[in-house]
Amino acid sequence: MNILITAGGTSERIDDVRAITNHSTGALGQALAQAWLDDPVCQIDYVTTRTAKQPQADPRLTLHLIEGTNDLFNTLQHLLSTKTYDAVIHSMAVSDFTPAASFSEQAFCQALNQALPHFNNQVTPALIEQVLAAEKQTSGKISSDTDHLFVILEKTPKVIQIIKQLQPDTLLVGFKLLTNVSKEALFAVAQDSLRKSQADYVLANDLQQIHGTQHIGYLLNQAGEVAQGKTKAELAALIVTTLQHDLHSA
Repeated sequence: MNILITAGGTSERIDDVRAITNHSTGALGQALAQAWLDDPVCQIDYVTTRTAKQPQADPRLTLHLIEGTNDLFNTLQHLLSTKTYDAVIHSMAVSDFTPAASFSEQAFCQALNQALPHFNNQVTPALIEQVLAAEKQTSGKISSDTDHLFVILEKTPKVIQIIKQLQPDTLLVGFKLLTNVSKEALFAVAQDSLRKSQADYVLANDLQQIHGTQHIGYLLNQAGEVAQGKTKAELAALIVTTLQHDLHSA
């Protein structure tokens, strides 16, 4: 049985020493890997970052270290194109945006003032594209000799959407994290995410319900709520047993 797990949080480079990241620790992914390894016939490809919590070393687990969303995209594309998986659990917190360009305060004002007359002194998407082209930070360290640093972010690709495109028969579990919303709103957004990604399940959770040892989450399928867990260990066991049941019933 081949399982693919992603865990932790991507880190999007601003320059060679600075990055934008998130608070994901990879602890749930770690728990998922340990739960799967209780199955003696399970082989795991585990995609994560250097800073995330790691599962215990095991000859049946292969670690793939990535950094940013583009690394993740390329790694998943390679794995999904060269190996067949019974299930993919995409628990990694993937950044929605990545730095496209960075400016010192002086450089930003100069680029903006140069562009404005060509756009009737109106800030428009086309003007932003011209400003972006004026100065892109590609390597090295941005000088700290500025009172303000301007970073323009661009959307990253929706990595989860390539999984079913490359392997339509795999069982896919996605994750949706919101904060301080009603259960109904959380479920609605999670179900929409499930449909867009063509996932079989989605784990819906609210950041306000994650603290200490508590991690309340709801496993949903297209029909609605399947079950609830209150800790990372419970959620990992819930996801693994649900997928094992589906795989053994197939």
